[in-house]
Amino acid sequence: MTQTTSTAPPVAATSATATSATTTATTAPELTTRPGRWIDGWDPENTDQWESQGRSIARRNLNWSIFAEFLGFVVWQLWSVVAVALPAAGFDLTTGEIFWLISIPSLVGATLRIPYSFLVPKFGGRNWTIISAALLLAPTIAMVVCVSNPETPFPVLLGAAALAGFGGGNFASSMSNITFFYPQREKGWALGLNAAGGNLGAAVAQFVVPIAITIGAGATLNLPVAGWIWIPLILVAMLGAARYMNNLSNAKADFSGSAAALKEPHLWLLSLLYIGTFGSFIGFASVFPKLIADQFPEFSAIAIGGAAVPLAFLGALVGSLARPYGGRLSDRFGGARITMCAFASMALVTIAVLATLPLGNFWLFLGLFLLLFASAGIGNGSTYRMVPVVFAVRGGGTGDVSTQRKAAAALGLISAIGAYGGFLIPQALNLSFQSTGGYGAAFAGFIAAYVVLLVLTWAVYVRSGRLSAHKI
Repeated sequence: MTQTTSTAPPVAATSATATSATTTATTAPELTTRPGRWIDGWDPENTDQWESQGRSIARRNLNWSIFAEFLGFVVWQLWSVVAVALPAAGFDLTTGEIFWLISIPSLVGATLRIPYSFLVPKFGGRNWTIISAALLLAPTIAMVVCVSNPETPFPVLLGAAALAGFGGGNFASSMSNITFFYPQREKGWALGLNAAGGNLGAAVAQFVVPIAITIGAGATLNLPVAGWIWIPLILVAMLGAARYMNNLSNAKADFSGSAAALKEPHLWLLSLLYIGTFGSFIGFASVFPKLIADQFPEFSAIAIGGAAVPLAFLGALVGSLARPYGGRLSDRFGGARITMCAFASMALVTIAVLATLPLGNFWLFLGLFLLLFASAGIGNGSTYRMVPVVFAVRGGGTGDVSTQRKAAAALGLISAIGAYGGFLIPQALNLSFQSTGGYGAAFAGFIAAYVVLLVLTWAVYVRSGRLSAHKI
């Protein structure tokens, strides 16, 4: 896309000087723009530059980043709805095959998060947002083609579902990009908004798609609509990123920081905790429509005002909205303590689900699962908050540059590893169903895992010792 002055909001070159009786004058670095919407001289830690120009530029990039990441989560979760509807549309699939269609996007998305973390410095944040948004057209168009014909072979369906992993990878690059735009003192809030905006895409997909595929469909489902409706929004995201976002010339890939983080034992410990929290959120969000359809098919949707409104979206919605509160509670009480509480709550709620499932009471089932989603959402925020604090304690302080680099790299790697829970949760439920004809064994396994993770959190980060003294 050609750069023109009419489409590029100018970034004026400025300098600001502040003096006092006790300090020397300081000058804000000069901001200049180059073709392709590249910005030179970006320094958000400089207060003069940040207040005069930086904040508005960063916020504009954040807004479009949130929108693009939101669509990434939408695409990532499309098959969680469509796969459940395939048998009603004439597709001959086993339960195991449906679980694979639900889980394969998470497997691919988690894997893509690792390289996506390094692509913003290589291509530029604006440029990569355009590219990553354009890649979302592949899974949406593939879905349209594949679900139009009930004779589509399962391997082809699985390949189309795997392409939805592009949406899962977007989280890593989007978070990496916004990190470069904001000063250290405001990164937490900006990244929290970015993450929450993306997570809401899962809820929106599960709310909109079931309604869209039934409008005007008559006796059959109009499954291709599940892909068509997002294509115009993806094009808007591409055009918006091209017109309003920026590339930062000082955004550099930190391969040495990632290598150092990989050698840190706490990276792997925190990754396990994040699999338990975020992995549970995204895994249960993916499989919730399937669980409701299997256990309570009459409640897959309820009639409101003449429309059939799906209920599975409530899980992803509650989990997304709870995430910021995990961070806020962690600021006050410590991330490890809140993470412990989250795992304790998840274990207790899962025990209640397992105990009450034979009752066949849908509203009890729904209420308990919403508590499970809320607990996982709070755990997402608290675990993520633990990462920079743990690395600061291990490295000798938040002001140490090498410590900050390792912590930033660790956040990207942990977000990637944690996303594998989105594959493990559905596959555990699939294995349980194939082995026992029900989901009880899987829920028992989840309970055991949450208890182990609770004990691990207490033993390493909460009990008396150097780490706990820093209110991690």
